[in-house]
Amino acid sequence: MVAERKERQLVAIVLALSAAAAYGSADFVGGLASRKTPPVAVAFGAQVGGLGLLLLALPFLGGGGPQPRDLMMGAVAGLFGGVGLMGLYRSLSLGPMSIVAPVTALSASLVPIFAGLLLGERPGPVSYLAIGVSLLAVTLITREPGSAEHSARPTRSVILMALGSGSLFGLFFVFLHQAGPEARLWPLVGARMVSIPLLFVLAHRQAVAREWTTASTLRSVVVSGGLDMAANILYLLAVQQGMLSVVAAIIGLYPAATVLLAQSHLDERLAKSQMAGLGTAATAAVLMAIA
Repeated sequence: MVAERKERQLVAIVLALSAAAAYGSADFVGGLASRKTPPVAVAFGAQVGGLGLLLLALPFLGGGGPQPRDLMMGAVAGLFGGVGLMGLYRSLSLGPMSIVAPVTALSASLVPIFAGLLLGERPGPVSYLAIGVSLLAVTLITREPGSAEHSARPTRSVILMALGSGSLFGLFFVFLHQAGPEARLWPLVGARMVSIPLLFVLAHRQAVAREWTTASTLRSVVVSGGLDMAANILYLLAVQQGMLSVVAAIIGLYPAATVLLAQSHLDERLAKSQMAGLGTAATAAVLMAIA
């Protein structure tokens, strides 16, 4: 029994780390697209693009037929996730990715961590230590660069928007988890049934549904949506194997991917604290693995 639990936990950690890498990459690609196209249009296009991958994965990972509760939990998650995604892309279009993404991740991980503990999860001592280290890692990555980078600092409204988006993502994670381990991927179907119409209406009201500046931007939106859905699938499979509080702490490390991509492709240099944060994130992952 203990060996089986350890194996399930290790599988959950690997899936969660993969999901974090996919979430971070999706934010980078979607953030770039939102600097050329209205964020609500990017969010809508990404949701539609991700739906294709979900439909391809369902025959292999869908399990049995959907239960009403699974679709309902997914629908509530989709409401929070759709609005959160639009807010995130808006934040990324206005502020530096290397700061906006970690701020979002901090609130996105705190909500499900506390929810998991309130629901009765009791990680072991090493897992608690790993959760604390992971939050420290996100905090370090979130720290703003020095005065030389002053011009790149986001405004207070952008930070608040990022925090709000992260909280909505946290609720997205919580309600997907509430569907239960037998739900497989069906909660994501319920989520898309709500988020796509919601974002379509918002895009239509703002008259931006057709505002794709170039074919390359459209491709970026589709790629972002595919990465986001891949991350959602990996997260859902992870949380069906392990504890919500532990998986959420690992998912919260996703800004590491965004920050590294922003450093290599954009003029966003890492501060020493952010480099320390990346090392701390690696330490947290190792602690999770041995917990």
